[in-house]
Amino acid sequence: MHHQSHLPIHRPDNGRQPYFERRHTVRYYAHRVKESLTTRVSKFICTIFLFIFCLVGLIAFILWLSLKPHRPRFFLEDFTILTLTQPNVPPQSTAVHFNVTVRNSNQKVDIHYDSISYTLYYMNQPVAGAPLQTDAFDQKPKNSTIIVKDVVGLSIGGQLWTSMQHDLTAGMVSLRLELTSVIKFEIFSRWDTKRHKMHANCDVLLGVDGVLLPKRRDTRCPVYFT
Repeated sequence: MHHQSHLPIHRPDNGRQPYFERRHTVRYYAHRVKESLTTRVSKFICTIFLFIFCLVGLIAFILWLSLKPHRPRFFLEDFTILTLTQPNVPPQSTAVHFNVTVRNSNQKVDIHYDSISYTLYYMNQPVAGAPLQTDAFDQKPKNSTIIVKDVVGLSIGGQLWTSMQHDLTAGMVSLRLELTSVIKFEIFSRWDTKRHKMHANCDVLLGVDGVLLPKRRDTRCPVYFT
């Protein structure tokens, strides 16, 4: 009787790792689909919120640009000291005349002025000053206010007066006209800002005739707040 021997069969090794086929359950695929849908919904919601945020920011920026208060603009139109050419007229009798235009360039913003005063400087020394507008007033958007003032008398000492006469003889007298006021901005005539102390400095250059030089007419005066 012949017996078959059960010997191990040696198969050639081709150097590759054995391949195992992976099969996933239905629950696994359902979980993957659920994760994919959740991710897409989350991205969609984030996109919507980002779009709304950008849109609101853009609208707010446009409103800020349109409603941002701009400071009033002051323009020196005319300035004369006719009696300056008359050596026999003392400084106490010197007649000063000036004309300033105040403009509100805002579109939707009113400007409220508590009052307006002026001070005239020569060589950084005050030589005249008084209120221009003693009563409070409002200036509507895109509106201009003309301020005209006639002054008689300069508070100037002998040395400064002599220096001013020398400057006139040389062909030009340099002065500085400062206008001050306390203002606030009114948006749509409903919302008020806080009050600001405003200063407008106008450089005045007079010729030998005591009249403002043409190059200084209708010049804009720098404005700052304190």
